Amino acid sequence: MKRLSEIAMGLLAVTLTVVGCATVSSVMGWTTLIDGGKGLDNFDSVGSSNWAVVDGAIQADKKAGKENGFLVSKNAYKDFQLRVEFWATDDANSGIFMRCQNPKVITDKSCYEANIFDQRKDPSYGTGGIVHFAKIIGPMQKAGGKWNTYEITAKGPNIVVVLNGVKTSELTHTDFASGPIALQHGAGVIKFRKVEIKPL
Repeated sequence: MKRLSEIAMGLLAVTLTVVGCATVSSVMGWTTLIDGGKGLDNFDSVGSSNWAVVDGAIQADKKAGKENGFLVSKNAYKDFQLRVEFWATDDANSGIFMRCQNPKVITDKSCYEANIFDQRKDPSYGTGGIVHFAKIIGPMQKAGGKWNTYEITAKGPNIVVVLNGVKTSELTHTDFASGPIALQHGAGVIKFRKVEIKPL
């Protein structure tokens, strides 16, 4: 009987620890924008891509016209941490756009773009780079054909991009201080299954 009581107390302690972690996570200020197939309503669609829920993720694989497609967050963000889980085909052209200046017109010159583009002609700004602003540190990682995780921190003029646990680019730049984030579909297939943001 004493042994059963000890086991019950142990299970209670584990349960309280798990519940405590969940509470701490929410207290820490993370907001989930995409969770599996949920979250399209947190974004405005810009462009002609066919964003849809497919196999537990939000996916685009076609454009109705020449315009690239974007999911643009309804909220603007200044300083933040961002976590994004994505899957891309080898020929995908995509990216995570940050601090966009015009939510109706998204470009890599009016936002900071953490690129997802394994086949970019200039690989120095390929997957892991910040297009036009920060070249890749070291050799470019390939993202095609697997799930990947971006962790991006933007604080003041400083932006750090980490892909699959490795820092791939770093930037100090003052032009874009605040704005929405945007998820891009330009070519190939791109899927997003988790997007979380924490204002700093």
